Amino acid sequence: MADLQDLRARWCRALLAVVKDACLPDPHPYADNLLRRWSEPQRRYHNVEHLAAVLGHVDTLAEYAENADLVRLAAWFHDAVYDPERSMNEERSARLAEKALPDAGLAQRDTDEVARLVRLTVTHAAQDGDRDGAVLCDADLAILASAPDAYAAYAAAVREEYGFVPDEAFRAGRADVLRHLLELPRLFRTPYGEREWEAAARHNLATELELLGAG
Repeated sequence: MADLQDLRARWCRALLAVVKDACLPDPHPYADNLLRRWSEPQRRYHNVEHLAAVLGHVDTLAEYAENADLVRLAAWFHDAVYDPERSMNEERSARLAEKALPDAGLAQRDTDEVARLVRLTVTHAAQDGDRDGAVLCDADLAILASAPDAYAAYAAAVREEYGFVPDEAFRAGRADVLRHLLELPRLFRTPYGEREWEAAARHNLATELELLGAG
């Protein structure tokens, strides 16, 4: 179970590291609003546990980032709007960042960068040289390299989020997602991700695709 107080502290540290302004608004209400979003009942995988995991992976990959604290803020927003029955969740999450972060004291340039990073999680295809994009995308996809039992729990949670979709349609849609990921030249763009996660993630994806009967 994610430690909400620790997550609030993480939010404040990241925001204060970027803003560096003693007169900024109280950061805690912004953290609380985001945590309420991440705790919505329709979430089975994209919840506070996922947020905490992504932030932990950003910490692991921080040496590869240009501005790790901007990446941390993007992690907070990347699934802040999440409704499995609607499309454009990443775009809506980016727009939320564009609205909330200036109020929280962030400069427009930094707000624009956070929103760009959030939008990048639509494809997880960071360009060469996009260090912050690589870190966020690798952190978000790190679950794919989990041990088999953890990966199975992740896949089951995703299925629960899409419980309104009939089995046959879900299998077809999920298979398309898995094939798209497997067709990427690289799942992970940081040296750590490529070294530590790539092979395990591809094995898990291929195994799930086979179990779906779509290998």
